[in-house]
Amino acid sequence: MIASAARELRDGQVVIVGIGVPVLASLLAQRTHAPNIIMVYESGIVGAQPSRLSLSIGDPNLVSRCLMINDVFDTFGMIMQRGYIDVGFVSGAQIDKFGNLNSTIIGDYAKPKVRLPGSGGAYEIAALVKKLIIIMPHERRRFVEQVDFITSPGYLSGPGEREKYGLRGEGPHVVLSTLGILKFDKLSKEMYLESYHPGVTIDEVKENTGWDLKISPTVHETMPPTAEQIRLLRHELDPRGIFLKRHSKNQR
Repeated sequence: MIASAARELRDGQVVIVGIGVPVLASLLAQRTHAPNIIMVYESGIVGAQPSRLSLSIGDPNLVSRCLMINDVFDTFGMIMQRGYIDVGFVSGAQIDKFGNLNSTIIGDYAKPKVRLPGSGGAYEIAALVKKLIIIMPHERRRFVEQVDFITSPGYLSGPGEREKYGLRGEGPHVVLSTLGILKFDKLSKEMYLESYHPGVTIDEVKENTGWDLKISPTVHETMPPTAEQIRLLRHELDPRGIFLKRHSKNQR
C-alpha cells in the first residue's frame, strides 16, 4: 500500500500528509523518484525534512530545516483554500461507490450505533486539494453502497455534483485498499477495480465490497514493492517498525 501510494506522487508536488501510511509514502517517493516533493502538515509545517520518522503532526522534529512555520488556520486558509495543495491523503470508517467518506457516525445520526471522531481537516482536504488519495482497509462493512453520513465528499451522488456545490478540488483520484487499487470512471464517477494485490483474487475483492463492483477490462495484479523500496522502508524510514509492524498483522 505504501509503495502504491508513493507511485501516485510526482516530483515537485505539494502534498498534505498525515501520520502513518501517508507520511511513509511521501518520504519513500522523496527518496526515490520525487526528491522535490514539498510536504505540508496540518499543524502548519511547510517543506518538512525530518531527520527521523515523526510520531505526530506536532512532532518538533518536523520544524528542523523546514521552509516555513504557520499555524493551523494559515494551513487551511492561506495555503489550502488558495489552491496550493496538489495531493491530499484521507481515510474513513466507510466509503461508498462515489468515494464519499464517513468518519462521523455509524447508523442514524440522531441515534447512532457508534459515534466516530469526526472530520478534523478531512473535509477541507477532500473539498479543496487537486488530487485526493484515499487509503482504506477493504472490508464489506467499510465499502458500502451508501455511507451513513458524508463527512468528506467524494463525487457525492455522481457526475456534476461537486461542481454544483462549489467544491474546488478534482475529487477522489484513487483508493488504495488492503486488497487492491480502485479508481473512478471519468463519466459515471463510480469506483472500479484497477488491480488486485498479490495473493488476492478478484472474487475476494468483490466479496468484501457492499455493491456490485465494476472491474476494469485491463484489471491486473498490483505491482509489488521493489527490493530497494522495502529496504528504505524497513531500514531507513521506519527502522523501529513504528507503523510497519503495527499494520503487519492485519494488512498485506
